[in-house]
Amino acid sequence: MSWSKWIRQIHRWLSIAFTVSVIVTFVALAQKQPLVWVSYVPLAPLAFLLLTGLYLFVLPYITQWRPSSRLPSRDADRGSTPPSS
Repeated sequence: MSWSKWIRQIHRWLSIAFTVSVIVTFVALAQKQPLVWVSYVPLAPLAFLLLTGLYLFVLPYITQWRPSSRLPSRDADRGSTPPSS
């Protein structure tokens, strides 16, 4: 699997982790004596979501700027066949 597919998959799983952490935070803060430090738990997945999301946002622009090395150049094909007589 390529890097972009790995990062896309990680981004998806991080979104699930972020959603679960927000739900857990709401439940924890709804208690009679809430634990205030629990409100910081969603920030970790959110930071990683920011990084992977920025990469996925910039990825199409990076692929446009990078020269394509998969296609053979036209100059290389011109000299490969001998002229017919």
